Amino acid sequence: AYGDAVSVASFAGVTLAAPAVAIASTPTGRGYWVAAADGGVFSFGDAGYFNSMGGTALFAPIVGMAATRDGQGYWLVAADGGVFSFGDAGFHGSTGGVRLDQPIVGMAPTPDGLGYWLVAADGGIFSFGDAAFYGSMGGQHLNAPIVGMAATRSGQGYWLVASDGGVFAFGDAAFHGSAANENIGTGVTGMAPTADGNGYWLAAATAAVLPF
Repeated sequence: AYGDAVSVASFAGVTLAAPAVAIASTPTGRGYWVAAADGGVFSFGDAGYFNSMGGTALFAPIVGMAATRDGQGYWLVAADGGVFSFGDAGFHGSTGGVRLDQPIVGMAPTPDGLGYWLVAADGGIFSFGDAAFYGSMGGQHLNAPIVGMAATRSGQGYWLVASDGGVFAFGDAAFHGSAANENIGTGVTGMAPTADGNGYWLAAATAAVLPF
């Protein structure tokens, strides 16, 4: 944890049945959920537990998660695009059972929680519920695969980030720079926007953080 982000607990020194693959914060910032590849969900701080896919046979591993704005629910997404909803997180559709050119690598919900986007490694975007489509990198040449995404606060745009640090902005998501031409010596694994959308952080596999 850095800045005013609190660390309430972690898995340091704990052996997990499957690796942790995603984290989502509560609205207060005083808790978070950690999702594992086998669908297990672990709650810390003021994060409530609303069930999980742990112990259930999955067709594909979990690759991402997102929490509802009120913190009373969350979604898990698998590499095949299967979406699992818990608490007050509504199910609005998925790509489970659909043949994908590349696996799903992340998701982002709309502000009202009535929709979400899924992003694939080739930059393809899949919109469900009230999530509008603003463009994608699907069908375009990428120097490195997409590894994550984030939505703007308005829900009228989103960013995609690639493992080489390339950032692609759509809708009202502004481009503030990328690490695509920097020799960072590691792969980027995810991103998070600032509250006002006027910047974002890229996180690398070495736990390095790149601000823009």
